[in-house]
Amino acid sequence: MKLRSIALVALAAALTGCSVFTSIEPTRVKAEKDRKQAPDFALKDVTGQTVKLSDYRGKVVLLNFWATWCEPCQEEIPWFIDFQQSLKDRNFEVLGVSMDDDGCDSVKPFLAKYKLNYRVVIGTEELSGKFGGIDALPTTYIIDREGRVAVAHVGLVSRKTYQNDIFNLLDHPGPQDSVGSLVHPDARVSSN
Repeated sequence: MKLRSIALVALAAALTGCSVFTSIEPTRVKAEKDRKQAPDFALKDVTGQTVKLSDYRGKVVLLNFWATWCEPCQEEIPWFIDFQQSLKDRNFEVLGVSMDDDGCDSVKPFLAKYKLNYRVVIGTEELSGKFGGIDALPTTYIIDREGRVAVAHVGLVSRKTYQNDIFNLLDHPGPQDSVGSLVHPDARVSSN
């Protein structure tokens, strides 16, 4: 089943260059009352360690479903590397979910080549189902400090859209955030 789903996504990507999945307008961050709890999971990362989404509670998380063969995914990765580096001290984390069929065989060399500075787990059909089915790559969820989905993007969106969504959540501390005065990170992360 997983193989069939990924094969369909790969075929669509090959035929369209993934451009059919490009969002036309950015999605707005949902009001707190409209956010639903993100499905928890426990998956292995490329080093074999178990990663649970619930372990990130208290942080804003950019959860990115991607694959090594997906060109729009490759375009986003440098942005995510920069966000991880620039915002990690503000209770922010990037977590990648590889949907490559061959798992670590493709992912490990890719991570080494592109020097990803954030964790990547190997996705499953079951995890895709928990998120309503991942039908296009990239698919990215931005999760608030309480573990709720604040925004979802299907397809490639601009760096500025991600930046605005992330800053919206970082600049509005939740009950678990003990950071005193927050400095807007525009000066630290470029908006290319």
